[in-house]
This record gives sequence, structure tokens and C-alpha cells, in this order.
Amino acid sequence: MSDAPRPLFPAMLRGFRGRCPKCGDGKLFWRYLKVTPNCEACGHDLDAYPADDGPAYVTILLVGHLLVAPLLLFPFIWESSPWIVVPATLIPLAVATLVALPFVKGAFIGVLYSVGVRRGEARLHTADAAD
Repeated sequence: MSDAPRPLFPAMLRGFRGRCPKCGDGKLFWRYLKVTPNCEACGHDLDAYPADDGPAYVTILLVGHLLVAPLLLFPFIWESSPWIVVPATLIPLAVATLVALPFVKGAFIGVLYSVGVRRGEARLHTADAAD
């Protein structure tokens, strides 16, 4: 890893926009959630960041707190038939989750780039990592 400083918020914003967290020019994804192996602009190894379950967890956390929790405050959720409420709430929640997931994954990769976490580094998996 390079000793050059990697500012957190610019890298996060670049990833959020679906761009390379290093240069901000190349595309981060070549499919819905498939990370481009190398940046087409700067050649940075984008596939090296282990954004496994973190983005999904953060997306569910955000969607749950921003959409589900406020819905529970409205009486129609408790008074209407479950045959109406379940599809009327689950479909928008699923759509919101699927729309937000690439943005959150991009920002997550930006954070990993800024912090310097890369796939396969031994320091992540040893007891000395806590020091």
C-alpha cells in the first residue's frame, strides 16, 4: 500500500457516484454490482477491495430505518388487511433496497480504499491487527 494520504470523503463520494475511488474518472461497476477489475482511466486494481456483505448490511440498515420505521407510525399499517399492506409495503421496500445497493456498495469501496483495506491482507486476519 502506498503511504500517500487517501482522503475519506472524496473517495466515498467517488464510489457513491459509481466511479473509481482513486481517480474519479473510470467506472466502478461493469454490471449491476460487479466491480470492474481495473480502472479504465488509471489502471487501479478495483477488485482488491473486499466489499462482501458490508454494503448489503448497511443498505438494509438504512432502508429499514428510513422507510420501515416511519411506516410503523401510520395507523393504516395496523388497521388494513395484511393482503393489502404486505405487498404495498414490501414491493417499494425491495425496489428502494435494490436502487440503493449500488450507491452504498460504491461508497463502501471508497471507504475501503481510503482506509487501505485490501483483499487477502494477512494483517486483517491475525491477532496482531488489534494492536
